[in-house]
Amino acid sequence: MDPLQSIAKIAASGMTAQTARLRVISENVANADSTGTTPGAHPFRRKTISFSELIDRNGGGSLVEVDRIGRDQSPFRRDYDPSHPAADDTGYVNRPNVDPIIEMANMREASRNYEANMNMFESGRRMRGQMLDLLK
Repeated sequence: MDPLQSIAKIAASGMTAQTARLRVISENVANADSTGTTPGAHPFRRKTISFSELIDRNGGGSLVEVDRIGRDQSPFRRDYDPSHPAADDTGYVNRPNVDPIIEMANMREASRNYEANMNMFESGRRMRGQMLDLLK
């Protein structure tokens, strides 16, 4: 396989992985205040994403792929709000285990990783164009 094509394939796999990561982060942020509607109900549980290496047999490169999307099993936050419909017998409401500050930090990291992969993709494209110009 053409090494420059391999660069594009590797960078594209990184962009796809970071896009999935950003989707999971956006779901977490959107549901940071989603509680249950019945007493003692469980609220939204933070989603997690993990990646794995995938060997490209044709190009010989290491690609990245989404391994799994799971749920963070850390405990829910509990707030005292006896008037809330999801309050239990003691007046406490389970709140999502989403920390918006952590999600924003993860979003910035995923965005930067996406940008780095995009730059790699663009560099490979420019190199391919220069190679074609030399062959003319």
